[in-house]
Amino acid sequence: MSNKRALISVSDKTGVLELAKELVKLNYEIISTGGTAKTLRDAGLTLKEVSDITGFPEILDGRVKTLHPKIFGGLLARRGDKGHDQDLEKHGIEPFDIAVVNLYPFEKVVTEQNLDEKEMVEYIDIGGVTLLRAAAKNFERVVVLSDPADYPVFLKELNDERTISYENRRRFAAKAFSHTARYDSIISAYFRERTGNTIDTDLFPNELTIGLKRIQPLRYGENPHQRAALYLQTGAGSGIWGLTTAKILQGKELSFNNYLDLESAWNQVQEFQTPCCVIVKHSNPCGVAVSDQLVDAYKRALACDPVSAFGGVIAFNHELDGATAEAMIKLFVECVVAPGYRPEAVEVFKRKPNVRVLQYPSRLTTPGEFDYRKISGGFLIQEKDYQISASELKTVTKRAPSVEEMLSLEFSWKIAKHVKSNAIILGKGLQTAGIGAGQMSRIDSLKIAHSKMSQSEPVILNAKKPLVMASDAFFPFRDCVDEAAKIGVSAIIQPGGSMRDQESIDAANTHNMAMVFTGMRHFRH
Repeated sequence: MSNKRALISVSDKTGVLELAKELVKLNYEIISTGGTAKTLRDAGLTLKEVSDITGFPEILDGRVKTLHPKIFGGLLARRGDKGHDQDLEKHGIEPFDIAVVNLYPFEKVVTEQNLDEKEMVEYIDIGGVTLLRAAAKNFERVVVLSDPADYPVFLKELNDERTISYENRRRFAAKAFSHTARYDSIISAYFRERTGNTIDTDLFPNELTIGLKRIQPLRYGENPHQRAALYLQTGAGSGIWGLTTAKILQGKELSFNNYLDLESAWNQVQEFQTPCCVIVKHSNPCGVAVSDQLVDAYKRALACDPVSAFGGVIAFNHELDGATAEAMIKLFVECVVAPGYRPEAVEVFKRKPNVRVLQYPSRLTTPGEFDYRKISGGFLIQEKDYQISASELKTVTKRAPSVEEMLSLEFSWKIAKHVKSNAIILGKGLQTAGIGAGQMSRIDSLKIAHSKMSQSEPVILNAKKPLVMASDAFFPFRDCVDEAAKIGVSAIIQPGGSMRDQESIDAANTHNMAMVFTGMRHFRH
């Protein structure tokens, strides 16, 4: 009898039959469990079940089957160590050479099935996780395979060399530990999301894990000399969600920067229920508009800054129709994203096959989602930014905004949330007239916004609409108010909270401008 042994216990049976057949040819004895054993036996393979080794049956509806010294002793023993060899002989334990294990499909089930908590806990793997960790700990002696994609690589080396190199053993072990860590992070997120936040500290637990799985490598990162990859985060909201699951209908491969701009554009367009278009360049909007017709929203968004829109990313919040697609096809666009496309729109985009056309899934965000920022040695984690309701706005000037001004102020304030600080938005009706972003001085942002407005298309911007201004943070001085008056701004929305608020209020009153405080700022670094 061969003294080479392989333990095989898998939930995902992809490739396992082919692997087992090759191992049998190489004179390995197969030890297996439950469903895996049945699959291999039905294919005509001879094997032993774990219960044949342990002398103990599976119990508790299969909750306990591999948790036994004759299994874990065989995985953890340091062969050649005098004490370990004596223990093996004393207790009749035979060592394993290979462990092929993957886990109950907790992630798949939590994503695709609507099960209650009592049902979900039955998909939490205990024995499989322990088998992987034991084999990976002893990787110098036991080859651990947790990913079916590694089976061909493993078999090729085993056939060619009759052994597995130290480097590959260690690599397989690293994958096993990563696999169990991510698995536990998904389970942790599932329970964390159902616990509720009874006190503030519960929102940010002492220990927090983020489960990530690589979807694909990217051509490069922000710049060609930086390598990059796209990862999927799971667990949040008990499912798979967001931009990573968008359906790519056509176009070239998405780049690192494409994903950043798409995320920015989609987050902005979701602020509105009525047809909206957002055009983004380098993560900042260069034009946003809301209208009754999607094609009109696009034309108005483009009119704000047609120069910057060249090579941009465009997002819509309604199904994209043929008329809008026809209008867009005249502009060089990197990416388009919408919740759906009418057949005629799909045909229009086929005329520009390099344009990346994406369709978002129905699930865009998820409860309990955090905003993560990487810094050296760690992460900064915060809640997602949110908007206040219109009822919370406070008029602080002698003149209150007109109905038309207030609608435009509310619109512009929603855009300010998504513009890099310091941010100034000039709005006319339900469209941006000029955007100033990312400046060290707020007055400089205003000057840029005014410059952009001066270059916009005035006919489409509609000169009859009042000009309003939104600022993502308070005014430390009255200079922005005075400059705004010079360019025709009639109403301002800003957070307030400066020691010099009264100076800005006085300036607004002097110019007969309306000013509204939100009590909330929208810094975006």
